[in-house]
Amino acid sequence: MQKIKSLMARQGLKSPQESMADLSPVENLRIPSKEELRELREQPIDPQAEQEIIESIEEVYFSTDSFDMVQHELEKLPPELNLQELEEYRDKLKRQQAAVSKKVADLILEKQPAYVKELERVTALQTNLQLAAVICTNARRQLSMAKEGFTEASLGLLSNQRRRQLLTGLLKSLRTIKTLQRTDVRLSEMLEEEDYPGAIQLCLECQKAASTFKHYSCISELNSKLQDTLEQIEEQLDVALSKTCKHFDVSHYTKVQLAYTLLGKTQTAMDQLHMHFTQAIHNTVFQVVLGYVELCAGNADTKFQKMQYKDLCTHITMDSYIPCLTDLCKALWEVMLSYHRTMQWHEEHDKHETAPTTDGAAAAESDESVVDRSYVKKKLEHGLTRIWQDVQLKVKAYILGTDMSNFKYDDFIVVLDVISRLMQVGEEFCGSKSEVLQESIKRQSVNYFKNYHRARLEELRMFLENETWELCPVKSNFNIAQLHEFKFMGQCRSPSVSPSKQAASSTSPAQDELSLFQQYLQEGNPFEMPAENKEEETEDVLASNGYESDELEKSVYQDYDSDSDVPEELKQDYVDEQTGDVPIKSVSRETIRSKKKSDYNLNKTNAPILTNTTLNVIRLVGKYMQMMNILKPIAFDVIHCVSQLFDYYLYAVYTFFGRNDMYESSGLGLISSRLRTTLNRIQESLIDMEAVGENVTVHSAAEDRKEKVPSPHLSQLVVLTNSGTLYGLAQRVVATESLVFLAEQFESLQSHLDTMMPAAKKPFLQQFYSQTVSTASELRKPIYWIVAAKAIDYEQMLLLMAGVKWDIREIMSQHNVYVDVLLKEFEQFNQRLQDVSRHVRIPLPVSNVLWEHCIRLANRTLVEGYANVKKCSNEGRALMQLDFQQFLMKLEKLTDLRPIPDKEFVETYIKAYYLTENDMEQFIKNHREYSMKQLANLVNVCLGSHINKKARQKLLAAIDDIDRPKR
Repeated sequence: MQKIKSLMARQGLKSPQESMADLSPVENLRIPSKEELRELREQPIDPQAEQEIIESIEEVYFSTDSFDMVQHELEKLPPELNLQELEEYRDKLKRQQAAVSKKVADLILEKQPAYVKELERVTALQTNLQLAAVICTNARRQLSMAKEGFTEASLGLLSNQRRRQLLTGLLKSLRTIKTLQRTDVRLSEMLEEEDYPGAIQLCLECQKAASTFKHYSCISELNSKLQDTLEQIEEQLDVALSKTCKHFDVSHYTKVQLAYTLLGKTQTAMDQLHMHFTQAIHNTVFQVVLGYVELCAGNADTKFQKMQYKDLCTHITMDSYIPCLTDLCKALWEVMLSYHRTMQWHEEHDKHETAPTTDGAAAAESDESVVDRSYVKKKLEHGLTRIWQDVQLKVKAYILGTDMSNFKYDDFIVVLDVISRLMQVGEEFCGSKSEVLQESIKRQSVNYFKNYHRARLEELRMFLENETWELCPVKSNFNIAQLHEFKFMGQCRSPSVSPSKQAASSTSPAQDELSLFQQYLQEGNPFEMPAENKEEETEDVLASNGYESDELEKSVYQDYDSDSDVPEELKQDYVDEQTGDVPIKSVSRETIRSKKKSDYNLNKTNAPILTNTTLNVIRLVGKYMQMMNILKPIAFDVIHCVSQLFDYYLYAVYTFFGRNDMYESSGLGLISSRLRTTLNRIQESLIDMEAVGENVTVHSAAEDRKEKVPSPHLSQLVVLTNSGTLYGLAQRVVATESLVFLAEQFESLQSHLDTMMPAAKKPFLQQFYSQTVSTASELRKPIYWIVAAKAIDYEQMLLLMAGVKWDIREIMSQHNVYVDVLLKEFEQFNQRLQDVSRHVRIPLPVSNVLWEHCIRLANRTLVEGYANVKKCSNEGRALMQLDFQQFLMKLEKLTDLRPIPDKEFVETYIKAYYLTENDMEQFIKNHREYSMKQLANLVNVCLGSHINKKARQKLLAAIDDIDRPKR
């Protein structure tokens, strides 16, 4: 019993009574005495009520941590103490303490039998231990006797033999260890020779041998050293793998892959390779840009090296932008080419490894290699898109890092060319459409093009306001394809070369079919800028003094009747200008002679009529098309701006030479509804009308006005009021026909523009051509009408006609004087046209329009003069017909224009005098082309001859009915 107690004491165990006695006053407020326990047991308490009291105790009292109950209760006291509440709370605590004490007492009593039983088991255990001690003592004594009785000599012999065998094995092991330690030197040599497969093979064999002798302490060090060496080999292998990202070498890469295969880390190698490619892209672009930034900065400031790549790109200057971009693309090309060659190596390597195997081990190994090859193939294919995405993001950051809005046009075209070539590389690399690059270059292009176009429109306005509308002498065979700006349309484009500097070298068909990766697989770079060909800079489009040569100048006058003087284009123009009549088919010398009275081009070569401004607009169109050809996404924006160039030129020509308030009153329909709609559209969308006024509000649609251009003003050097020059006819011809020529060039470009235009925007292009370009020739009518209206004195003719007596009673055989005066005016007009044609070629369509206007105005003046007659007889009407026939006969000798315009207009009016009442009423309803005054005069003159007063009132009422809707 004592031993058990002592055992309990050593273990720190105490009896329940002692344990209860040792509780500190803090942990146990008060231990109830035996009498109290007895009283508690004797007190009849409802178990359920007792359980509820225990459950009402706060959980913190049951925690195992050190817990100060007194402090806890004091902290719970309210700031203001209430004696009654405190006593109630104290009683509650006492009840809880009593319940807990009773519960503890019950548990102690309950466990008492178990305690007694366990004490008995301990006593039994003590007895058994004493018996075991006796047995052990006996065993030791017997073992000592056996030792003394055994022969120590025999055991010594066996021990020596065993030691000999161990030493023999040890010697063998030491020789092997010595060999292992010498391999360290050989491994270093093999690593210097970059024989990674051999080094790994040797290292693995050493590790295998070392594992056999791992029980030696020296071997454990050697083993760890070999492991370090293997890790060192892997590190060097990783460095060797990274070198292939920039300069791929087949033999080098073969060694590296074989080494990774020996390590069993083919898949890991592929993962590492892709990481190296990503790192190579980042490091390459950073170093290239950093080099240019530091070069331009001109100091050894190290702050640039700590910058992010995106921020570094913003420090590139305009001068170094293109060289840096070119070097950037060259470096990225090297990385992508290395990746391409890596894929090629794996494809060829896979073909060699697909040979079938027979034995099971080889088959198992083959299965593993198949898995590796499949993984490598998928990884490489997925890596294509990832690599190209990284390239795009780096180039995007570079593109958007600089504001290119102030770049020169040629420089910007070079940037577009380089990016276009890079996108071509991307398409061949992984079939990508390069959305990232397209979006970034589109943003820069739209920004650049807005500023560029705005500046060009202002430049065009300046040109127009300073234009004297003199002829720009170009050769007769001038074509826009001869201008450098349009060279790209007839050549095989080389996107890496600026279009204005492209060499006209033609590549063989076989080379055209090769992809960039095939062309530059071994050497060269698609982004290398070839030397500029200075010979390509010259253009031979200008003529000398208006003539292409002195001989040609002589031949123009000597061979006046030659058929070559009337080119096919003019013959075609002549046909087009007619209104359905069959033109003269023969182009013999007689025909030319008969034509010379109205064809004013025969003393000039058939060179296009255009001005310096026209040439500049054509060049601008070429530049715009170059940009559009390279950058398809902004094609619509560019074509829209191209249309604005034409719109502004057309509007300027109309404003300078064609605007006149008398159009509507003329009744000639000079401006068609289509032309009027076009002019209104241009004025609303392109012309800044507010800029004309002095007081322009600052807040008046500033953004909208930014897209508009002020209306141009005619140069003060251009005089349009001088009758001696036919009111500036030469300038009018140059301006109008240059516009027509410009429209013809636009027509020739329509198919090319249509191929560039997005399908959804093609209606805009079609509308531009049908509503605007095709109306250029329609400006001839209003512009030349002003000349025709002033060139001949129609008022004088009216005064002369007013002095003629028409109520004669006999048939006259002589025409009136006013006809001769009018014909004299026409002869003078013809002479003036010839004078003007000595300075500026007047094309046949122009002379036809001029003659048509003059004749129309003359015929309408005749009708107006006849309508002013107060009294007229049948003989007077016959005299009118005689006068008109005389006028026609003489006029036909002056002009080839057939039929004579408005001939029926005069004849019908004269013949209407003879109509009966019913026919006259029908005539009034059908012939709305005559004014109310002319129709009323016709009725009044007929009064008394064959129309009575009642019929007169009826006819005048019919005229009034026609006029009422107009009012």
